[in-house]
Amino acid sequence: MPAPRTILLTGAAGGLGTLMRELLPQYGYDLRLFDVVPVEGAPDAVVADLADRAALREAVRGVDAIVHLAAISLESSFERILHANIEGTYHLYEAAREEGVPRIVFASSNHAVGFTPRPIGDDPLIPVDTPRRPDTFYGLSKGFGEDLAQLYWDLHGMETVSVRIGSCFREPTSVRMLSIWMSPEDGARLFHAALTAEGVGHTVVYGSSANTRLWWDLSGARALGYEPRDDSEPFAAKLIAEQGELDPADPDHAYLGGHFTTHPPMWPH
Repeated sequence: MPAPRTILLTGAAGGLGTLMRELLPQYGYDLRLFDVVPVEGAPDAVVADLADRAALREAVRGVDAIVHLAAISLESSFERILHANIEGTYHLYEAAREEGVPRIVFASSNHAVGFTPRPIGDDPLIPVDTPRRPDTFYGLSKGFGEDLAQLYWDLHGMETVSVRIGSCFREPTSVRMLSIWMSPEDGARLFHAALTAEGVGHTVVYGSSANTRLWWDLSGARALGYEPRDDSEPFAAKLIAEQGELDPADPDHAYLGGHFTTHPPMWPH
């Protein structure tokens, strides 16, 4: 599809949102910013909760697409996850439906399948259609978002690319992250591909760079036109020297979700 011009970026003040505020305009996008807290350096950003349906609908009005990053991004109580991630995503989809926005890029997560055993040795890469096995209420909420996206495609013809993001930082910070890391530049490439690919319906893809130690299948993302250019391997020697190799006998290392399966970090971090 032609590149959309005006994008609503929710969660614009967060870590990933801050990176995408810097990188997505390089692809020609005009960003409209939305967050529950003020966005540094962006006095025109919409500051509202996703539960404020009037403010949300006004923010959605007239945009060509939405990149939905707003969420509690770690584990929390079910009540908080329900409000922010589940009800909030529903409110966003309803506002988009009401305003006729044709496409959403939804920030899903590897934690939607976090209890999937990680590949070891010559094990095959994890396919995108692996059964969902959330590792937390947070991961559960991302599975809900994927199902909501499917429902809105089937009922209303609204397209979504759900991106199961690994970890998007300037550089990986753990040995586990060497396998799921997505450089910010590759993140922008993937979001751009998700915004512009033809006929996506509802498509679920994994989001990471082309890492030497990759755990999952990136073919779905590549089919959108995504061409990752980065690899975590230059960071491997230092991280392994500091932390050691992953031990498959350690419960923290046995599953895709890592320590989210045993003692997840709690929100706020």
